[in-house]
Amino acid sequence: MDIMKDPIVDGYINKPDYISPLDDLAFDMYQDPEIAQIIRKLERKKQEAVLQERYDYAKRLKTAIGELQKVGEKLGKMEVEKRQAVENEDYDKAKIKKIQMDELRLQSYKDLHVNDLLELNGPRHPVHIDLEPVRHPTPPRLNDDIYTSHVTPPPTPPRYEDRPLPSLINPILYEEVVEEYVETVPDEEYEDTIGEAEPMTEQDLRDASQPIEVFGEPLVSKAYSKTWSYREDALLAVYKRMSELPSSTPKDESKYMMKAAIFLVKRAIDDKVYAVFKAAIHLLRMILTEYVARFKIPKQDIVSACERTLPNLLHKAGDTAVRNRDDAKGFILETANFPDVKPTYVVPHELVKPFKMSIAPRIGQSHVEILEALYKDHGLNKSGLSVENMMPFCVEVLNHHSADVRDPAERIIKMLYRDVGAPVKDYLPPDDEKSRKNTLWRQLFEYFDKVDGKPSKEDLKRSQMDQEHEKQAEIEALQKQLQQLKDMQTGKAPVDENILKDAKNKKTVQSKDKKKADPKSKSKSKLPPRKPPTPDDDNKFDIDNVCIFCDERNPTFTEEGLDVHYWKNCPLLKRCYYCRQVVEIASYTDHLLEDCEKKDTFKKCPRCTEAVSKTDYDSHIAEKACTPAKANSTHCPLCHINVSPGDESWKNHLMSKDGCKENPRRLLLFSKHPPAQQQTKIPKKTTVTKPIENSVIGDELKRRAAVVDTVASSFTSLTKDVKYLEGDIKKLRQDGLEESKITRKVNVLMDKKTSKKFMKKKLVEAYRDLEDMVTDSQDFAETEPFKDAKRSLRQSKHLVHVV
Repeated sequence: MDIMKDPIVDGYINKPDYISPLDDLAFDMYQDPEIAQIIRKLERKKQEAVLQERYDYAKRLKTAIGELQKVGEKLGKMEVEKRQAVENEDYDKAKIKKIQMDELRLQSYKDLHVNDLLELNGPRHPVHIDLEPVRHPTPPRLNDDIYTSHVTPPPTPPRYEDRPLPSLINPILYEEVVEEYVETVPDEEYEDTIGEAEPMTEQDLRDASQPIEVFGEPLVSKAYSKTWSYREDALLAVYKRMSELPSSTPKDESKYMMKAAIFLVKRAIDDKVYAVFKAAIHLLRMILTEYVARFKIPKQDIVSACERTLPNLLHKAGDTAVRNRDDAKGFILETANFPDVKPTYVVPHELVKPFKMSIAPRIGQSHVEILEALYKDHGLNKSGLSVENMMPFCVEVLNHHSADVRDPAERIIKMLYRDVGAPVKDYLPPDDEKSRKNTLWRQLFEYFDKVDGKPSKEDLKRSQMDQEHEKQAEIEALQKQLQQLKDMQTGKAPVDENILKDAKNKKTVQSKDKKKADPKSKSKSKLPPRKPPTPDDDNKFDIDNVCIFCDERNPTFTEEGLDVHYWKNCPLLKRCYYCRQVVEIASYTDHLLEDCEKKDTFKKCPRCTEAVSKTDYDSHIAEKACTPAKANSTHCPLCHINVSPGDESWKNHLMSKDGCKENPRRLLLFSKHPPAQQQTKIPKKTTVTKPIENSVIGDELKRRAAVVDTVASSFTSLTKDVKYLEGDIKKLRQDGLEESKITRKVNVLMDKKTSKKFMKKKLVEAYRDLEDMVTDSQDFAETEPFKDAKRSLRQSKHLVHVV
């Protein structure tokens, strides 16, 4: 039989454009790399068996190739699932997939007798070899023609194609070898790398033009080779050439060589083989220590070399292999201490550059941990690190979705606060209740309080609970005393002078202590009474005849009388505009922010510390017209000036003659208690007939009534204007007029609506101010100012109710 007429061989010889399916890119995409390599070897064995007419062997090979292709596709799918699990950091699933893949691969090798099919120990013929005629070797000419023309594969380095696979060397130890095999080749697999590497592509030649010019194409082609040992040899050759470069070499030439070497180092840092990566950092260490010192390389070139390689090193520091991570981290920290690199601060400056929040958690974690280690080693003194460049970076990192990345950033912030204190807070949100709702900020602020020696939230809660228990005990004691007094008053129990005396003393003391124990009642006054009591006074006043806020004593201050006093006259209290509760003026801001029914509509101004309506908050902050609050002082919510802390200061501000001008009850106080030199005795049946139009109360009633009338008039006018403009615009649109021609009217309408909204708010406030004044001034009901004020209220009542 003429082998040249064999139709199978004819397909290889007479079809020079024939492409094997195994050379198709799709084959590598869907096959496990190791299985694909074995399939190609079996395919070559099959071709040789056909040429040698070993058809039984070729049939076995064909069957094995078909089965291995199925196994390879299945392993390819499992590899994709394993990588997806690694991306999701589901390492348990990835480990299970790896074990399943190894078991499937080894089982298939065993079932198909891959070792025998590859004939690793020489050709093995079947037992019935005598049934097949022995073939003489193919004539040399024919053999040469066939292999040289069509069968011989393109020349490639023999390292990966001809070496036995780890699983075929010792399948039992395959699982132990596979991880090491991914990074490097076992020692017994080393071969001599004498010879040239495969040619470089046109793109690689263009990219590596500078290294080729310096080191030559043969050396650079090894650095680009697919064989890891060639890549390692190239770096070692560069190391040797730069180490042996004479010191007399011109500086420009030495700088140019360093730039070319950095190009190769940058590429080698990303190499997957550990030996190549190790050679790269070995070369970079020599360049940044010995080379730059010997040739006195300028700082800008040193900075450029570091800036080109540090991003690759930071990426390598997040590698999945532990030794790659540790070596990259250690080398970055080592670089920061190099004598010629440290003064440039290039390493700290690169570390504080923000990275994308989409970065892999492992890479981000390593990046922040390197910065943390650098800060621990060098601190802030002449290290290139400062609060100004570290805090923005750390605050940005706190937004990362992974806790492994956020934790080292949080530790850095805590260390910075221990070192520098308050400046750290300038880069964080304000320390308020809203911020503390976030767990991250709450933990940081609680740590700051701990460093500052402030009580923690738990301590405050415990203290508050203790105060509540004490308050409850006091209330129960007072209720018991009150019941005893009522029993004595009704005759159910005998009169006990000791109980009466104790009750009078405890009533005042406990009431004032209760005000101090309440954190919201910052200014409940503990003041001496206006008139010191005398022994005779004790006969006129019982325990309910004194106001616990202003300390006024009055025989009419029964339980009902005190309620009237609180509601109308006490100068330290006022009625809330929004919920109509009687609250202390000193704590009115806290009431609006925490207790009022409308508390959700207010927000605290950080400048003046007062409660501002949320609708006006932005304009209030932008105008900056409010009075800034001073340290160790509080703000009066009526006249908006700073008041010194303490009960005495608040009492003087709200009750004195020169005190708060916006407190109407202060005016009532002076009308009820005129100065001693001006007091005259009036007969008991004589009534006051002199009008008080010119008095303080009269002037204030007139002023407030005028404000209500003016605002009501403006509000009514604006309401009419808005209604007229809306009707006019509606009519113009019905007439089909272009929208552009009525834009001016629309703008005027918007301005009018804004003004109307403002006037509506002012009308409600002015009406309630006048209403409170009228309610508190019933003693002057027969005067003209009072009647005018009542008339203004009646006229504006309908408008206010509509609003």
